[in-house]
Amino acid sequence: MSLDQSELDLVWYASYGSNMHADRLRCYLEGGTPPGGRRACPGCRDPRPPRRTAGHRVAGGVYFATESLAWGGGRAFLDPELEGSAALRAYLVTPGQFADVVAQEMYREPGTDLDLREVRRTGRDVLGPGRYETLLHVGDLDGHPVLTFTASWSSADVPLVAPSAAYLRMLLGGLRAGQGWDLGTAARYLAALPGARGRWGAAEISALAT
Repeated sequence: MSLDQSELDLVWYASYGSNMHADRLRCYLEGGTPPGGRRACPGCRDPRPPRRTAGHRVAGGVYFATESLAWGGGRAFLDPELEGSAALRAYLVTPGQFADVVAQEMYREPGTDLDLREVRRTGRDVLGPGRYETLLHVGDLDGHPVLTFTASWSSADVPLVAPSAAYLRMLLGGLRAGQGWDLGTAARYLAALPGARGRWGAAEISALAT
C-alpha cells in the first residue's frame, strides 16, 4: 500500500501481554496507573494515541514466568521457539514511543531512543539481560516493521509462574478487542498457556470478565 509521508517512519509495537488492552497501553503513552495495576507509569514523551491498531499472529507461544511488581503473579513472555502461534495486538506508533514503552516495561524513565537497525536487519537484538530487553522483528504489516520485546532466555530456562487474576483480566480484554474473539475463545487460549495451564481453567478465566 502507498504510505503517507507522515507514516514512513512508524513501527508496529506488537503486544502479547497486558498492553493488548488499550487502557493499559494508554497509561504507558499518557501516564497513569491501569485498572488493577500496582504501579504508575510516567508516560511517553509523545503521548498521542496509536495511528492504527490491528490484530496479529506470529509463530511461537506465550508463557508466564518471573514475578510482576505491577500485577503480582507471572509475567507474559514470548518464546518464538514454542510450538503453535501467539496472538498479539499491534499498535502503529513512532520509534520514540516504542522506545519509551520498552523503558517503562523495565521500570526506567523514558526519554532515550533505541537504535532499531540491528533488530530490523537480523530479527533480534539483545539490549541487556533484563526481562524485556530483547527486541524481536516478527514480520511486517502494511509496509511497517512489526516489533516486540521479550526475555533473552527461553521458556525452558526459567520456572513457570501462574499469572494473577488482575493480569489475566487485562489480557482477556485485550485479546477480545485485538483478535475479535468471543469470551470463551479468549479464555481457552489463556488457560492453555504454560504457567496458566493447570492453574487456571477456562471457566475461571471467563468469570474474570464479570
